[in-house]
Amino acid sequence: MDNSYIIAIDFGTAYSGYAFSLTKREAETEPRLKYWGQQVSLRTPKTPTCILFDEHGKFLSFGYEAQSAYFRTRGDEARKKFFFECFKMSLYGKKLNSDVTIEAANGRSMKALKVFTEALRYLKDDALKFISENAGGKQFIASDFTWVVTVPAIWDPSAKQFMREAATQAGIVTTGKEDRLVIALEPEAASVWCKKLPADGFKTENNSDVTFEQASGTQYIVVDCGGGTIDITVHEVLEGGALKELHKASGNDFGGQTVDKKFKEFLREIFSDGLWDEYEKEHPGELQKMMYDISVLKENDDDVEISCQYNLCEMAREKQKIETFFESLRGVSWNQGAIRISKEKVRSFFAESLNGITKSLREILKKGFTIKYILLLGGYAQSLILRQHITNQFGGQCKVLCPSHPQEAIMKGAVMFGRNPAVVASRISAFTYGVSLSHRFDAHKHREDKRYTNKEGEWCDGIFCVLVKENEEVGWDKTSEHSFTPVERDQTAVTFAFYRTERKIQGLIYVDEWGVEKIGSIILESPHTARGMNREIRLEIKFGATEMTATAIDVDSGSTVKIDLDFMAKSIKSFRNNVWQK
Repeated sequence: MDNSYIIAIDFGTAYSGYAFSLTKREAETEPRLKYWGQQVSLRTPKTPTCILFDEHGKFLSFGYEAQSAYFRTRGDEARKKFFFECFKMSLYGKKLNSDVTIEAANGRSMKALKVFTEALRYLKDDALKFISENAGGKQFIASDFTWVVTVPAIWDPSAKQFMREAATQAGIVTTGKEDRLVIALEPEAASVWCKKLPADGFKTENNSDVTFEQASGTQYIVVDCGGGTIDITVHEVLEGGALKELHKASGNDFGGQTVDKKFKEFLREIFSDGLWDEYEKEHPGELQKMMYDISVLKENDDDVEISCQYNLCEMAREKQKIETFFESLRGVSWNQGAIRISKEKVRSFFAESLNGITKSLREILKKGFTIKYILLLGGYAQSLILRQHITNQFGGQCKVLCPSHPQEAIMKGAVMFGRNPAVVASRISAFTYGVSLSHRFDAHKHREDKRYTNKEGEWCDGIFCVLVKENEEVGWDKTSEHSFTPVERDQTAVTFAFYRTERKIQGLIYVDEWGVEKIGSIILESPHTARGMNREIRLEIKFGATEMTATAIDVDSGSTVKIDLDFMAKSIKSFRNNVWQK
């Protein structure tokens, strides 16, 4: 991997982009970016996460191009097309499979896997074209690179697996070269980049001369402030510079879109009696233009003016004099074609989001860590209101810093992570993971309904055997090894069924108890039966990487099965467990 080219795709809720390096030195110093937005007279490090399909579901465009095309469409034409914006949030808090659908702006649905696949395909093709144009015309193909795709750390593992499947279908990696796709956790990537910044590469809200010191033992919180999620991780710098996770990934869905929703609710309150709902339905392109304007305006702490789109004005005037809509509401006024909202009212739109972030941070700070810094990153961290609030709330306990370019940190850090995943030396397990076993049946200890009989005697089925505990530290490359034996002497295959839970394991005995979820299974051939039940079946699992893998080995025959644990299965067959630990 050290000699391969790296492309990192930061697939954000609100904005997406990529960074790349063609040499090891570039990855460690300043990965290169593509800047977007020329067609709309902008130069930004990311493009809106918007994708447009025609009425038949054929891909048309992505990013600024998709947004501009949809803004220009009117009435019936807009309602026919599939326009998806900020669709990454459809993966948050859900256990996914390949058949999950998401809703477009016109109310029609499309399979989420197709939407994500086409978005990643576009970013892949654009990256290869852009790099070729900037490398003297040298042609590249996807397999020339190691690809890094970023995901929120608080996503369910099924969502991470979903992204790998979408990337595979998009042609980013091919069968047999799955290791050329790395899934990176967004706050970890940001943390890796911050470690490389010069001490003065950060800004503070109180203009104090604060630097980010990274001596061994320094503990800090990274808050990845995205459009959809707030993703929080806690790191400690180890001797040599690697990072150790101190607290399992946490956060919430109070990102920048929460503020956008509050703006939208207020507009609905202004244009009441069904007017706004009718406008949403009749003019979706214009509506998206208004919401884009709002997303830009919320970066400042001041009065804001939002241009009132033509059709909204016309629909309002049909009902009454337009100034009348603003007479009964505080903090808003009509100003010659624009909606003027006071600074105080704008701040109120941030309240729910800021309270959610504050609550999450307080829960971590009361854990007893020695936190020296809070680092704010991501596109939402560009908001002055957000930065001021966090400084006011926590500036007395630790130093609050934000990189000069917070939107770029994840992309650039992901390139470095792709070069060297060992930079995050250990993580904290978010769940207790286990495997289902059989034990010799004991009427004093086991449930009667779990009893079954084979030629070797009576057994208890479905015992939860702990492999790693919630909040346990796991090394990124550490393999957890466990030894088992078959439950029958002439058995020629063994099955492992894997489970996870967030409940306390004290008192937990069986895999079918409340709060225990099945996450996959593997079947291993064990053809050499001469040693009967004395055969060793070894199970090796890596819990500390961003994706979990399990390997089962039949020691006598050398038979081996390796899989990524399947968190996306729609249904997993139940079967009797046929391994046990003596």
